[in-house]
Amino acid sequence: MAALLSLVAACASGARPDAPRLPVVTDPAPIVSGTMRPYQIRGRWYQPAEQPGYDETGLASWYGEQFNGRPTATGERFDMHALTAAHKTLPLPGLVEVTNLANGRRIVVRVNDRGPFVDNRIIDLSRGSAEALGLLQAGVGEVRVRYLGRAPRTGGGTTLQYAAAEGASPRSPATPSRGEYWVQAGSYSDRHAARRVAEELGARATVDGGRNDGLFRVLVGPWPDPNAAERSRQAVIARGYADALLISAR
Repeated sequence: MAALLSLVAACASGARPDAPRLPVVTDPAPIVSGTMRPYQIRGRWYQPAEQPGYDETGLASWYGEQFNGRPTATGERFDMHALTAAHKTLPLPGLVEVTNLANGRRIVVRVNDRGPFVDNRIIDLSRGSAEALGLLQAGVGEVRVRYLGRAPRTGGGTTLQYAAAEGASPRSPATPSRGEYWVQAGSYSDRHAARRVAEELGARATVDGGRNDGLFRVLVGPWPDPNAAERSRQAVIARGYADALLISAR
């Protein structure tokens, strides 16, 4: 699979050295034209539009198994484990940065569906996105959503900051220190299954089970820079782990 997404440092003149690294899309997917038409849900009209300055704070919810495998608004199949989301008016498919304001976790998700059609909610996350943000158990949480632009032809989901901002547990591979990058090949409820995957992926692969959700994550790394980590992620994808994520710190 050709690499469609690379991670680069902020390129704007005068950018802070600790500025977050965000995905740069080199081969954007075309906007699905049918998703940009005005539409009506429960008597209310919505007008999708390009919104380059979109930056909103509000409530996020999540959806999962009951929709798994069904087509999204873009025609893509909904994968509840992938880092995706639904939004009422942003272009599809697009990328947004979502930050959980309660713990500082921050991810980039692929927006490929419409919703949520509840007045006080601004985004509907896949189960995988909610898990990465620490919202799975609560169901609803306050987030900041920032539009990044067009999505690549496939994928685009990335974990930018995994650890809680405060009160985090002692550091583990899933909570990288500054300038350190890991690739998450997958997460498993069975420790032995996770160990088998780690053994298959080689000496740099480890199993992290240090958090409270009962899952065991297979991590490859660490890598000293995002480009090396992205090359590793593509290699992990080529080994059959299509949902491999990049984990980094600010």
